[in-house]
Amino acid sequence: MTSDVRVPIEHQQPYTTAYEQMLERVRHEGAYPTRERADEAVRLVLAGLGRQLTGEERVDLARCLPLEAARVLTAQIPDPHPMTGWDFVKDLAARSGSSLAVTRWDTGSVFAAVAAHSGADLTGRVLHRLPTGWPLLFGRAELAPAA
Repeated sequence: MTSDVRVPIEHQQPYTTAYEQMLERVRHEGAYPTRERADEAVRLVLAGLGRQLTGEERVDLARCLPLEAARVLTAQIPDPHPMTGWDFVKDLAARSGSSLAVTRWDTGSVFAAVAAHSGADLTGRVLHRLPTGWPLLFGRAELAPAA
């Protein structure tokens, strides 16, 4: 299983322009002070999503993302028991040692950029594949089916 280990900055390879643009979007959305902080959030959240998402949606999402982001997403082995959105945030908080509030903020900031890359249709397909609570993480309302 791949872990959420952070690579020291002196050992990192230069980023592609597309990934730098994604980091700037996350930095802006999350009001992060540095690109490095935005990169930490992206890596944490996409690794977590990679442990939850399967099927064509996983492949299609990876195709939409910059190469560095796609690698983080696809390097993870999907968990056979997907988590609700809230359990996902709690799991990321435990893995990162951050508070639930900070982790929820990180998640929303990263998923805003992911949704911009993937578009409304693919984002909808991704959300349809995941359990309850995920639409809120992507900044969408979660509507209950009509009775």
